[in-house]
Amino acid sequence: MTMFRADLLKGKRILVTGGGTGLGKEMADEFAKLGAELYICGRRGSVLQETANEISKTRNVKVTALECDIRVPDAVEDVMTRIFNEGPLDGLVNNAAGNFISRTKDLSPNAFNAIANIVFHGTFYMTLAAGKRWIEKKHKANVISILTTWVWNGGPFTVPSAMSKAGLNVMTKSLAVEWAPHGIRLNAIAPGPFPTKGAWERLNPGNMRGSAMGSETDSSAGNPMGRVGEMIELRNLATFLMADGCDFLTGETIAIDGAGFLAGGGNFSQLAKLGDTDWENIRNMIKSTNEKDRAKRSV
Repeated sequence: MTMFRADLLKGKRILVTGGGTGLGKEMADEFAKLGAELYICGRRGSVLQETANEISKTRNVKVTALECDIRVPDAVEDVMTRIFNEGPLDGLVNNAAGNFISRTKDLSPNAFNAIANIVFHGTFYMTLAAGKRWIEKKHKANVISILTTWVWNGGPFTVPSAMSKAGLNVMTKSLAVEWAPHGIRLNAIAPGPFPTKGAWERLNPGNMRGSAMGSETDSSAGNPMGRVGEMIELRNLATFLMADGCDFLTGETIAIDGAGFLAGGGNFSQLAKLGDTDWENIRNMIKSTNEKDRAKRSV
């Protein structure tokens, strides 16, 4: 259930990267529901615009869709200039990401960079572009980055993402100190399993994770609560971190995973049980998903 008053975020201007789908769309919709003016960015312009129209109509707030490849510093600067020309942002949610499961020995440098360029480089570009403008304008603001619990114990079979998000965990702590005198807070959320279509097709194709843990149908196998996360739970936590009223909280990464990390690591270590044939099937399923996504981007 929603925990907050209806106008909690009224007057705030918030940018959500990767805001057209998945967790980004969920958080963007919650912020709009509570009165915020939104910007959402991503690489698929048509998907972004569809989401912007949907949220704007449902929540009766202004939602601007901005096509942007956050891997490209100049593209990030252009988007930030456009936004700040209309007025300073109050919040940034670093949600855009990419990931897939793979044995590390099977990765190419290009495969590694495909993830690191989005998650590590792109998130830093966005944070820097917003931060230097906030500091120049003496404007207080708030950054939330979406990480994973792997930042504490590693991510076997998801090494590019785990490495990148661990770096962002350090960025969050470092900039929390450096930018605190400017009134800029930085915190992060480390979600457990909150299944979304795009991510789940690359991280649990054919329920390989559940199968490796002895469950043919339930990908929540091994979680102490026996379930995956509900979107409203993530939406509520993101709202709490974005809202005013707890301004002394900064530099923290908060796990929301039903104690999965504490109980068993919360990562993909169980996939060590899979053999060559399993990994070949996984690669084929992920390849099919990628081809479908590329086709959608070209429409």
